[in-house]
Amino acid sequence: MEHQTSRHEHGVLAAIGPGNPRSNHQRAAIILAGGDGTRLSELTRQITGSNVPKQFCALLGKVTLLQMTRNRVALSIPRELTMFALNREHAPFFSPLLADEPPENLVQQPQNQGTAPAILYALLRLAELAPGASVLLTPSDHHFRDEARLMSHINLAFATIEQRPELTVLLGIVPEAPETAYGWIEPGRALGFEQSRVCAVRRFWEKPSHEIAIELMASGCLWNSFVILGRLSTLLGLFMVTMPELYTLFSKIRPTLGSQFEEGAVRKLYRDLHPADFSRQVLEPMPTNLAVLPVGDVGWSDLGEPDRVSQALATLGVCPRWAVKPRESVPKAPSLQKQVA
Repeated sequence: MEHQTSRHEHGVLAAIGPGNPRSNHQRAAIILAGGDGTRLSELTRQITGSNVPKQFCALLGKVTLLQMTRNRVALSIPRELTMFALNREHAPFFSPLLADEPPENLVQQPQNQGTAPAILYALLRLAELAPGASVLLTPSDHHFRDEARLMSHINLAFATIEQRPELTVLLGIVPEAPETAYGWIEPGRALGFEQSRVCAVRRFWEKPSHEIAIELMASGCLWNSFVILGRLSTLLGLFMVTMPELYTLFSKIRPTLGSQFEEGAVRKLYRDLHPADFSRQVLEPMPTNLAVLPVGDVGWSDLGEPDRVSQALATLGVCPRWAVKPRESVPKAPSLQKQVA
């Protein structure tokens, strides 16, 4: 099995093309920031006065969620190897926030077609810079109360995939309640790492009923944070196996990446794309080399509902200006003269 995995990775590296040999074992990140944020549109409209996707909104203070994510990622990943998967239609929102980022690190899709095309496009762009890199995939609109503790687990996951490059590691959050709005990960056997409790992934449970969520929590299952780490070659290999048509389509435009023809080629490609989900269509069909690392006490929330935003604010002890309700005006008591009159 080891020999087969090594040959497979060698084949994928050959497929992604030549690169700088010094890029091997580098750590890179792709921050997913192309979502439309429709579930919180009413709240973000209340805060900003317009339909701003939540990742570009300062929900938890003075800094936007995208900036918070970038600052968190920078604790472990160099800026020059941090890519942003974006939606070109959101340029008025992200351009001021990312004005100091290298332009080649802004992967701008013509429109949002789900997480699978966004990740594949960003991986291929990253392959031009660091084909041997280990990659962190992370949403830009989640909250972690203890970021230092989170990044220590991410460093453990990096060490895991650098030791076992065939693995793709997901961070599974130790649940605090039988949540029905989250996806769950059912761990399998321990994989024998001394420094971490990395386990194989047995299966995924997507938004279970309350009764099933209670059973999942009692049996040691974990919330799916959608924070994922893998070798770039391994992640591309997953696309080759599970979504070969999508991989082939993107492979055809690879010669244009980084050139003046890229934008036109990508726009033409996206016209014919159907929405595709990375978790459901890439990870779930290939559980063999998926692993999960349990993560506790980091205060994670995907901020998908207004109530979760309120809970995060309460935990942080923050009360932004938009959350302060104006006092109701109290009618003045009539004057004595008017009463007498």
